[in-house]
Amino acid sequence: MRRRTILITGASSGLGAEMARQFAAKGHDLALTARREDRLADLRDELTKAHPDRTVVVRRLDVTDHAQVFAVFHALDTELGGLDRIIVNAGIGKGTPVGTGRFDANLETTMTNYVAALAQAEAAMELFRERNAGHLVFITSVAGVRGLPRSLTAYGASKAAVSSLAEGLRMELLGKPIKVSAICPGYVKSELNDHVKQTPFIVETEVGVRAMVAAIEAEKGRAYVPAWPWEPLARFMKLAPLPVLRRLI
Repeated sequence: MRRRTILITGASSGLGAEMARQFAAKGHDLALTARREDRLADLRDELTKAHPDRTVVVRRLDVTDHAQVFAVFHALDTELGGLDRIIVNAGIGKGTPVGTGRFDANLETTMTNYVAALAQAEAAMELFRERNAGHLVFITSVAGVRGLPRSLTAYGASKAAVSSLAEGLRMELLGKPIKVSAICPGYVKSELNDHVKQTPFIVETEVGVRAMVAAIEAEKGRAYVPAWPWEPLARFMKLAPLPVLRRLI
């Protein structure tokens, strides 16, 4: 396995922090960004103590500040001598039923999960196109497979948009050295879904992220993780008639 330098956004907690732990354990160097600097500093100290030979750099970054995204990505690329893999992970889950007076929550979810992901993709691809190499990873969701009701409508739509963005880039870059992956987790325990009452097939953070990391390391184009039960469930969700799907959700 080649040692890589990996940038992870939204790395201060949840899936991002656990990915950082598992990638460090696999021998990779890390650039970690998030809004909460104190948590990033704690994570950096934890990782460098466990793996003294790893380089771990942290930066505060609000991904909805698009100019800052470009500035931070380029600065980290220069500081670390080139980023090999960029993982677009930062996201929120504040969606509410459409038309119930909380457009602000649905707008924030969409701006963070999709528009900010587009900004990160633009910044990452500028770097990768320049050197004709790199691996761009989008952390999307099984919730993006089909339109979903109630509080999941805007959230699922934002993740569907990210999946479409990833697929478009992957189609463009087929056969070229730049790789693009869309990783679609099912229910994995994190701060993002603490408020969700029904979480079927939920797995612990470490278990879910282990499946995510394996798919990323394999540079899979699209992966539903953990594979069981989410690969067959995703296929079912794509084909199920809306009345059937509605009864199950």
